[in-house]
Amino acid sequence: MPSLPSLRKPSIAALAHDLRHDVPSGIVVFFVALPLCLGIALASGVPLLSGLVSGIVGGLVVAWLSGSQLSVSGPAAGLVAVVLQSVATLGSFEAFLCAVVLAGALQYVFGRVGAGDLAACFPSAVIKGMLAAIGLMLVVKQLPIALGFASAQHALDQLPGEAASLEAWRSLLTGVADDPLVVTLVSLAILAAWELPVVKRLPGVGRLPAPLVVVLWGVGYHALMSGGADAAVFSEHQRVTLPEAGSLAALAGQMPAPDWRALAKPELYTVAISLAVVASLETLLSLEAADKLDPLKRVAPPNRELKAQGIGNIVAGLLGGLPITAVIVRTSANIQAGARSRLSAVVHGVLLLLSVLFLASALKWLPLAALSAILLHTGFKLAKPALFAAVWRQGHAAWLPFAVTLGAILATNLLTGIFIGLGCSLMFVVHANTRGALSLVSHGKAHLLKLNKDVSFFSKSRLRHLLDRVQPGDELTVDGSRCAFVDDDVREALEEFARHARQRGIQVELRAMPAAASARAQASSGGATSSTLKPLGSSQ
Repeated sequence: MPSLPSLRKPSIAALAHDLRHDVPSGIVVFFVALPLCLGIALASGVPLLSGLVSGIVGGLVVAWLSGSQLSVSGPAAGLVAVVLQSVATLGSFEAFLCAVVLAGALQYVFGRVGAGDLAACFPSAVIKGMLAAIGLMLVVKQLPIALGFASAQHALDQLPGEAASLEAWRSLLTGVADDPLVVTLVSLAILAAWELPVVKRLPGVGRLPAPLVVVLWGVGYHALMSGGADAAVFSEHQRVTLPEAGSLAALAGQMPAPDWRALAKPELYTVAISLAVVASLETLLSLEAADKLDPLKRVAPPNRELKAQGIGNIVAGLLGGLPITAVIVRTSANIQAGARSRLSAVVHGVLLLLSVLFLASALKWLPLAALSAILLHTGFKLAKPALFAAVWRQGHAAWLPFAVTLGAILATNLLTGIFIGLGCSLMFVVHANTRGALSLVSHGKAHLLKLNKDVSFFSKSRLRHLLDRVQPGDELTVDGSRCAFVDDDVREALEEFARHARQRGIQVELRAMPAAASARAQASSGGATSSTLKPLGSSQ
């Protein structure tokens, strides 16, 4: 990895060389990020400008502070469910912005205390379950918009109050608008086709980002069908509507501000912690993926990334934007476009800012169905059947935590579901670590209890079951030569058994037992201790 001074003060020649690659890459990322920023804001039920503001902050603030040369930050589809639930919990988007600011401060603290290294402790099955749950929620939330409804609730409002199930379905289908349906179906076909190798090999066409092609298709269809009268084809709730902003001052005046009165709500702090944890996890996972995709194999420092994301979220919350993470979709597009340094992310941020200031009138020609199709495709990729099949083939130790995480997130919320899945995964870890730790070999009245590996307190119950097999008049030998650690609880259980062994006519001998944990602690603090243990309850 290049040293920090070289990152901060590149030579003029190196800067010029990077610009040749980073400016075109930044333009490509802009065309990918623009529809995603709008679509994620749409899916989150917040003003569309909030998504663009977060994209701008990700490019102009986070990119400069991050230690990653290729990662691109902005609003993430993975946080849509958190935003929806949090806004509903806090009662307003303005109150939610306070949580975004607090979450950013927490992320900065995470980076300062070195929490970035803890992301590797989360099992992949739990992370996959989280991503699959996010994908399913995206599909459920976006499908009504893709069909021309303003929201899922708007679609449900079309149903008759006492209608039977078949009649309800018919009523719902009659409310589907033809033009949004056409835009959605063709957009999905474009997104699927752009992943085919034959399309990627087409000169010129294959290098265009699929989301950009979808946007061009949606705008072109709208212009063609309306003949200039845009309201005749798509109603206001079916197209992008942004307020006009000709200057930064006008833009700032149109953005919502944090409602600091929400600091008195206890639930605000739960929301902030949820945002900080989930955004940090998604950032660190995206950062790891970016490092693997980097042609130069540079490794970004995770704790520096957390601090950069924290500052970015503080700024985004103060400006009325959505929470920010490093986003793998934009990052992979950046790398595939040939980016060399963080300048490409900065270029994409500048272009997003210019689009907000000067392209609001042009964006009204973009149907929301096109953005919904992009999010439907994203949701399907996160929860594709191949993922379920791959996890199933890994066995129940991976499948159960995956399924529990998925179900818990859908039933509760993202943070609760992650920790429920983590608890399920830990059960398998405990089972794997305790399985085979103890074994008892018996020959007549002689018994050999082997400690096959380090023995924790989780093995205490099995130890008692094995000791119950030793009857009065028997001999028991405990062999600890294969383990380096015996938990104090297990040692206490052996000592208790040995104390009563003589009364029952049982001879007990300990062989090569490791030192107790308390003795190890005493030794590490400078006290004297013995490395061996006297036989317990033996006849000697």
